Amino acid sequence: MAPSNPLANWEKLGDSFYRKVPVYDAIFDDDVQLENYIVVGAPYGGAIALHRDETKVFRFRDAQTAKTSIDIYSCSGKHINRINWEYGTIRGLGWSDREELLVITEDGTVRRYFGLHGDFTSFSLGNGAEEYGVRACRFWTSGFVALLSNNQLVAVSNYDEPRPKLLAPCPEGEVSSWSLIPPAYTLSRSVEVLLAVDKTVYLIDPTEAEDKVLQNGPFKHASVSPTGKFVALITAEGKVWVVSSDFQSKYSEYDPESRVTPRTVDWCGDDAVVIAWEDEVHLIGPSGVAARYYYDDTVHVIPEFDGVRLITNDTCEFLHKVTDVTEAIFRLGSTSPASVLLDSVDLLEKKSPKADENIQRIRPSLPEAVDVCVKAAGHEFHAYWQKRLLKAASFGKSVLDLYNSDEFVEMTEKLRVLKAVRDYQIGLPISYEQYIRLTPEKLVERLVNRHEYLLAIRISEYLQLPADRIYVHWASQKVKVSTVDDEAVCKLIVQRLDGKPGISFELIAQTAFDEGRSHLATQLLNHEPRAGKQVPLLLNMEEDEIALDKAIESGDNDLVNYVLLHLKSKLPLASFFRMINTRPMASALVETTAREEDTELLKDLYYQDDRPIDGSNVLLSEALNQTALPRKTEKIQLASRLLTDSKDATVVLQQKLLSEASQLLKVQENLDKDLTDRSEFLGLSLNETIYRLIRSGYGKRAQKLQSEFKMPEKTYWWLRLRALVAKRDWGELGEIGKNKKSPVGWEPFYNEILGAGNTKLASLFVPKCTNLPVEDKVEMWVKCGMIVKAGEEAFKAKDFNTLELLRGRASGPAASDIERMINQLRPRK
Repeated sequence: MAPSNPLANWEKLGDSFYRKVPVYDAIFDDDVQLENYIVVGAPYGGAIALHRDETKVFRFRDAQTAKTSIDIYSCSGKHINRINWEYGTIRGLGWSDREELLVITEDGTVRRYFGLHGDFTSFSLGNGAEEYGVRACRFWTSGFVALLSNNQLVAVSNYDEPRPKLLAPCPEGEVSSWSLIPPAYTLSRSVEVLLAVDKTVYLIDPTEAEDKVLQNGPFKHASVSPTGKFVALITAEGKVWVVSSDFQSKYSEYDPESRVTPRTVDWCGDDAVVIAWEDEVHLIGPSGVAARYYYDDTVHVIPEFDGVRLITNDTCEFLHKVTDVTEAIFRLGSTSPASVLLDSVDLLEKKSPKADENIQRIRPSLPEAVDVCVKAAGHEFHAYWQKRLLKAASFGKSVLDLYNSDEFVEMTEKLRVLKAVRDYQIGLPISYEQYIRLTPEKLVERLVNRHEYLLAIRISEYLQLPADRIYVHWASQKVKVSTVDDEAVCKLIVQRLDGKPGISFELIAQTAFDEGRSHLATQLLNHEPRAGKQVPLLLNMEEDEIALDKAIESGDNDLVNYVLLHLKSKLPLASFFRMINTRPMASALVETTAREEDTELLKDLYYQDDRPIDGSNVLLSEALNQTALPRKTEKIQLASRLLTDSKDATVVLQQKLLSEASQLLKVQENLDKDLTDRSEFLGLSLNETIYRLIRSGYGKRAQKLQSEFKMPEKTYWWLRLRALVAKRDWGELGEIGKNKKSPVGWEPFYNEILGAGNTKLASLFVPKCTNLPVEDKVEMWVKCGMIVKAGEEAFKAKDFNTLELLRGRASGPAASDIERMINQLRPRK
């Protein structure tokens, strides 16, 4: 059945039309008398909070009504939750754009309720709120301002990280009304407050209080438009002024012809002002023209950015400006293409040929007409007109050869969603523009907060949105309310969520833990596939070993290290080592980290693991890094002591080496005292010590060290040779060359001395290299510049070819000698 004429509830205010759309009826029971309540609604058709108005005198109060509470309803009157209130006088009640209820008490305590079912966080305003007391509060979508009794203003601009801040000092005087401009619409990008004091208005921001120098106060009401451009004021005479927010321009004035001050002043969109008494509402347009609405009982006005909701005991209505597309179609006498297209549907159903005539008449504008019908369908609340408009659009686009139907399809989807959430059982009377601004994801979140899980899932599937949060919320709620044993709850949740993508069992387990059901939390965590989500909660639950095992299973070194750091700070060291000893990966990570950052922990680890050599090596490394002899000696002795009880051959050898190292340090200390005035020998190796002694001319001391430390003879001769060459002690080297034997042979002497540039002395060692081939000895003589000696070596070996080569390299007398040797070897004829 077709509804009444769409123009029935239209009111013309100046150049614009406004309409009041009935949304729900018979919404509140008779025992809820709205006249006795403060009513505050959440934006975007959200929930309504009711709190007893303590200023009203009640005829009768039984035990139940005597209890203070905050009741939360849907716009259709469905009771969602009751919050029993015993926490002081409420001075502020408001909602955030995420449908979080904010309750501010007189002492400055703020409770932020989320989820509509009693869960909350709290914080304090501070800044003198407890001392002076909160008088009133004004809210915007993401914050609020509290007015204290000393006229000071405290602003909170972020509920997630509340940091209450004082605004500029306020003038003294009686505050008759006040309002605020949200940060999004101010040049300073911080909230600004309009404070009506005495006969003027002050604009207050964080830095200053600016007097707007007005004379018509005290202003009984002040209200800022949704975009912060305009301010509605009620003067001392009861007139309504609309001025610019900078108070430089006055746009209209309206006299309500009533000396009774309106209860509320709000904005209907950005163009009209709504003033309301108990049972009367005036809608004031831009030109000062007004429409009046009368009610049988108290009406409450809930502002939205695109209109207002009017709530009484019996009805919920939406008063808003008629959009341009709607006006173009339904306005009386309209001949717009979209209006003609809508009429054509009626003609088509009657099979009238005029339908085609109309289409041909608007053919050039047909694409525009289709678009207008589609858009107008979104702004209708009644399904009948939505369908008629979409049918008109469908008829129009069927005639067109080319038309992109994406907007048409999207609109049908949006309208199906809007129809579902506007249902009486759900009670979310969100408008099309509100839905676009809110977004589908946040609309689904609101359904979840109402525990409307089935509808939330169906909408998510219909719009192809992820539904994992819905399932997690359902499961968390099931954990909270279930009374059956843990195994049954876990089994139910796992079965229901089986195969659902993106499910975070960690969040469900956290809820179980918060509810004191640790065993259930542990069971649920076993189904969490991401170790990074499991581990922190397990640690929080003090399931340390399970957390460590889960981290190791993940193969994530960073995660394992995270657990190990937590355990090390929490457990006694012995318990910590016992836990990691049976887990090689954990033990290896601790060892690696300790080696770089904590050697004390590393030593304790090696001691617990009975690894004396590794522990000894750590101490030895520390000894090498010490500069003071006592500390070096102490570290080495500790390293040696660790190896005392072991019978392993490797350990015994290392202990012997450590003992020698300690002995060497004492010798080096004495050398520094006896031979130098500075630390020259301390810290050197045995080889370096002997080398430096010989080079410094203390050969006997070096020989004594060799004997004491049983240095191999070959090693000592090498050190002695290099030290003497470095010292250029050719005489000592010559004396050594007189020996018959050398443990390292004589070739090293030749090479080292030749390398130092003394060819003469080097040549003395060539004859002593008896084991070398002739070619090598010839080359050695040549390097010393003794070509004749080289020739003699070749002559002895009767090496004619080598002599031939040497002849080419000889000159002067040497050439004659070489020629003579060649002639002697040449065969006689």
